[in-house]
Amino acid sequence: MSTFVTMKKTLLTICILLASVLMGAQESTPSSATFCHPWQNAVVAYLGDSITDPGERPDGHDWNGRIEWHYWSYLQQWLGIQPLVYGVSGNNWSDITRQVSELQTEHGDDFDAITIFMGANDYITDTPIGEWYDYARDTVVMALGYSATKYEVVRRTPDMNPETLRGRINIAMSLLKETWPEKQIVILTPIHRAYSTFSAQNIQPDESYPNRLGIYFSDYVDAIKETANVWGVPVIDLNSLSGLNPMSEAQVPYFCNPDTDRLHPNAKGHVRIARTLFYQLLTLPCRF
Repeated sequence: MSTFVTMKKTLLTICILLASVLMGAQESTPSSATFCHPWQNAVVAYLGDSITDPGERPDGHDWNGRIEWHYWSYLQQWLGIQPLVYGVSGNNWSDITRQVSELQTEHGDDFDAITIFMGANDYITDTPIGEWYDYARDTVVMALGYSATKYEVVRRTPDMNPETLRGRINIAMSLLKETWPEKQIVILTPIHRAYSTFSAQNIQPDESYPNRLGIYFSDYVDAIKETANVWGVPVIDLNSLSGLNPMSEAQVPYFCNPDTDRLHPNAKGHVRIARTLFYQLLTLPCRF
């Protein structure tokens, strides 16, 4: 039995159980199950870097006669998702505003959700992590069962520094929330990374080394996870949930080249990312 058939049977079982809960039914049979994957047949914009970029070709996997596939391509096959792909290799969180502008120009409001898979290049290009907030003295009037009183306080507002990771995320999320307040936005954390060399001018050490600022890759991942509470958006932690980690020699077959590229997942790695997203997205509404 193929793994995809197994996946579909597992999903059917989940759907039956969820249908029973949602409808408050005492009994449930396959014929009465009406719940399906919330992202089925959705139109999804994928923002990101090289792992999302359609020009970067994962190799080594055959699917229905196609050889080169990405995680969003598998979700298209399994769930009928129509992908709108804007990821660009080598770019960081500062590029999200440009990708958003292209998405808006080409599709306006005619899509369902957005995912952002970004952050690895902020680390390798020595971007400071920065702060979420700026602080300044201000006054505020409060009245809770007593006369209105003016208080002097320290107010915090989002730090919009385009030279820091948190500032870039604040800029991107503010733009997205203002542009599409009703759209589902899902952040994906970067996966683990190991040694890669693409040219004499592009040699990237593994994640056991800090960048030139002395900051480790895991610190960038942690900051991206914080976006969930700062901006009220779901974060799917692919760094942990995908299980991908090329720092383990046994997992190198999930990546493009054991000698030169332990950074980018190959098609086998993309399948693993896609399967993780398939089940994680079950817990999130696609449309509001």
